[in-house]
Order: sequence, then C-alpha cells, then structure tokens
Amino acid sequence: MVKKSPLDDPENAAHAWARYRQIMKILMSATVVTVMVAVGLLYAYNGAISVHFYIAVALGISFTMLLGGGLMGLAFLSNGTGHDASVDNRLPSADELWSPKDDQDSDSKEDAG
Repeated sequence: MVKKSPLDDPENAAHAWARYRQIMKILMSATVVTVMVAVGLLYAYNGAISVHFYIAVALGISFTMLLGGGLMGLAFLSNGTGHDASVDNRLPSADELWSPKDDQDSDSKEDAG
C-alpha cells in the first residue's frame, strides 16, 4: 500500500508552496541583481558591443540561475515536507541485481567443459 504524502493535506501543501514561492521571489531578486552587475561589468570593460551580446548574456544568466534554483527549491520542498519519505521504493539491492547466481555459474561451467 502506498503511504499518503504530507502534501496531500491542503494545509501542509499551502504552507510548503508559500515557502517555495518566497524562495523563488528571493531567487528572482538575486538573479536581477546578478544580471545587472554582470552586464554592467561587461559594459565597463568592453564598451559598447552589440546589443544582442548583452541580451544573450542576460538571458543565459537568468535562465541558468532560475532553472537551477527552481529545481533545487523543488528538491528542498519535497524533502522538507516529508514527501520523499512517502515514496514506495522497494527495488532489489545492487547485490541482488548484479551478483551472479550460483546456478547460472554452474550452467556456464558445464557448457564450457
């Protein structure tokens, strides 16, 4: 039977998503500041280059920071609410998957001999 996730409770879910939105707002602010500093430094050291260069830099930094931060925020949300603990993960261990079976070893030795 699958355990219930703590995120199934509307009160827990509302609190978790509010915290996630707060983290994303802080991340958005940090991203805007980082982009402005990076574009300012590029302009200060290189002068007026093509506007496409500055657009590409701004989009690249923004996309990277927001995607990475958003995914990390989701990982923190999942772990912090106990959602990860409710996953049913009854997979066989690595030893059960990759170690040779005794009966297979004896069959291969008989075929070779």
